[in-house]
Amino acid sequence: MRILSIETSTMLGGVAIVDEQTGLVAETRLNVKTTHSERLMTVIDHVLEQSEMGLDNIDAFAVAIGPGSFTGLRIGLSTAKGLSYATGKPIVAVPTLEAFAHNFSYCSYPVCLMLDARKGEVYAAVFKWEGGAFRRVVEDISIKTEDLLKKFDQVVLFAGEGAALYKSVITEVMKERAVFASPEKMVPSPANVAVLGLSKAARGEYADALASVPRYIRKSEAEVKWSERV
Repeated sequence: MRILSIETSTMLGGVAIVDEQTGLVAETRLNVKTTHSERLMTVIDHVLEQSEMGLDNIDAFAVAIGPGSFTGLRIGLSTAKGLSYATGKPIVAVPTLEAFAHNFSYCSYPVCLMLDARKGEVYAAVFKWEGGAFRRVVEDISIKTEDLLKKFDQVVLFAGEGAALYKSVITEVMKERAVFASPEKMVPSPANVAVLGLSKAARGEYADALASVPRYIRKSEAEVKWSERV
């Protein structure tokens, strides 16, 4: 099976192709300064062309479902849906932070992933590598960094744009118990989305292309304003 993955949870989006037999075929990441909608299809075309493939060579599409940027997640999922409708190939929805955790397979510390949720909060989850796989310690949440740090009493590896944004706060509270990921691993990986997509596809865990929605964790600003009005 061959999976094309889409990762648009943060400004550093990307596309990857992974083959269950040969492994990673291609991966492209792009730090967008506007929106993913302006470049995503171009990147997909480029990855396919450089891999000497067409959409007919792809068996399923994996997409990072969130949490993350509301706009980015909508664009990523709508693109995956469009490709699914056009080709008849299924979609696999992959939780963003679960895929992100696999940047740190075999890590001996708990891994805390943090994405900027704005308004002084982060989208976060904590994983622990046990028995050859990650176990969730803290489910996906939107939380203030100070409250998140209260959950830790041991050395923790921090990664993500939220960890970079609140590094001084984390360091002040955690001191020597805070370990930060290297720069190249501070962002979610499209290849990891594809790899987890392969595993889910092998188990028949396909998403409903019509009913699938991004995993926002909390309400958008527009929804908050609407609920206040009514």
